[in-house]
Amino acid sequence: MPDPVYLGIDVGTGSVRAGLFDQSGRILVSASRPIELYQDSGGIAEQSSEDVWGAVCQATKEALNLGRITPADVCGIGFDATCSLVVVDHDGAPLSISATGDPNRNIIVWMDHRATDQAAWINTAKHDVLQYVGGQISPEMQTPKLLWLKQNQPSQFDKAGHFFDLADFLTWRATDSLVRSSCTVTCKWTYIAHESRWDRSYFASIGLRCLADEEFARIGAEIRQPGTAIASGLTAKAARELGLAEGIPVAAGVIDAHAGGIATVGASGGPGDATTRMAYVFGTSACTMTSTATKTYVQGVWGPYFDAMVPNLWLNEGGQSSAGDAINRLLAMHPSAADQGLDPDTLADSVTSEIQVEADKITVIPDFNGNRSPDADPDARAIIAGLGTDTSAAALYAAGVAGIGYGLRQILSAQALAGITTDAVVISGGAGKHPFVRQTLANTTGLPILVTETDEPVLLGSAMLGAVAGGAYPDLATAMTAMSRLTDAIQPEPARVLRHDTGFARFCALQDAAR
Repeated sequence: MPDPVYLGIDVGTGSVRAGLFDQSGRILVSASRPIELYQDSGGIAEQSSEDVWGAVCQATKEALNLGRITPADVCGIGFDATCSLVVVDHDGAPLSISATGDPNRNIIVWMDHRATDQAAWINTAKHDVLQYVGGQISPEMQTPKLLWLKQNQPSQFDKAGHFFDLADFLTWRATDSLVRSSCTVTCKWTYIAHESRWDRSYFASIGLRCLADEEFARIGAEIRQPGTAIASGLTAKAARELGLAEGIPVAAGVIDAHAGGIATVGASGGPGDATTRMAYVFGTSACTMTSTATKTYVQGVWGPYFDAMVPNLWLNEGGQSSAGDAINRLLAMHPSAADQGLDPDTLADSVTSEIQVEADKITVIPDFNGNRSPDADPDARAIIAGLGTDTSAAALYAAGVAGIGYGLRQILSAQALAGITTDAVVISGGAGKHPFVRQTLANTTGLPILVTETDEPVLLGSAMLGAVAGGAYPDLATAMTAMSRLTDAIQPEPARVLRHDTGFARFCALQDAAR
């Protein structure tokens, strides 16, 4: 009998990836497909759920073909996705949320800031629910976006049959089940997981009483822990579309960054454990995830969320709204960008000691899309200081990476003040793969940067969900240790740490001046 295979599907901002893993967590094959992103002025970012699902199906079929894996070998499926809002009508068809009226544009992407005013208004009420989002709700979360839709497109709001987080939309398309994940609804929708309830008074106070009056049927009346098998598995229709077998167990999913956390913080080997390691997912944006045994409030850091990533632990989630994207924007500003494509990895290879000295004179605050943590300020903007007429692209790049590291250090400091101890940071995400990036993060934070064996931690995290749903492991905590291993620990360099202490002080002073 062939060894069981587990499918992880990751939906990012620009692409869908499908990866097939064995029971030990070794990746066998992966494939990807691009997805369309529509960006308009005013912080608008939209996508199409049909485009996303089509890419999921194409990537899955390609992975199966590349790996010569038969549908019968796949024993479990896990999904992760960006925390984007999907709107469908009562028949499940896409319902436009766009000023264009295009029905295919039915997703408000996580990075969309159209609901900034709604978030600010919600925050003025200081409802008790806000204590679980660091004291202030973000326009990247779903209730401000729902309120925006109700105020600006009331007919579309009324026509909506269901509002999904993108990961929950995917499990619905796969199983026909309306089950939501405790990860998505707790982290982005204000579900109070440790009490297994929505707060009716919150929805009434912000103008969304109708959702409570409907017993939350449109946003999630049935909530399950990540990794829990949903319904009777893959439907016949979804199986045909994906090229898989009907009935394969499908797990309640997670947000994409949380999949990376699942695959890294519990990895076997190395220092620390799931409660003393911070997961740092460094992609287009960056997310930080820290698990604790007890509830801890951190101003400006989302959470504490119960059961949102590691089962039965509390999660504090911070992050940077612009990370890998910030680096790309910095490089696009450089005069040489028009003449030569400035690739971050190529520039990282070119950073010499002389260029590092040049970079140390530059301060970059990379808040192009606001400050998610610990300031919780969507109106914050990027600042670059110390440029000369001959500043090299490599120096600007190195300073930008240091700026990302300083932002991470601020989150670590805020958590430390609240009593959360972090011994090491476990890195994942495409923007954090280069050795220069990892060493810079170690030096700017003063902590070891841990690296896992897999090159695809986010995909692996989703595959772990599938393995639990498929019965390979009794729970997610067991799967985390069995399917992931640490292979490297990048230690801080004392001399550079001292140098970055000075850079961090300049970084904080410049932020204060901007405020």
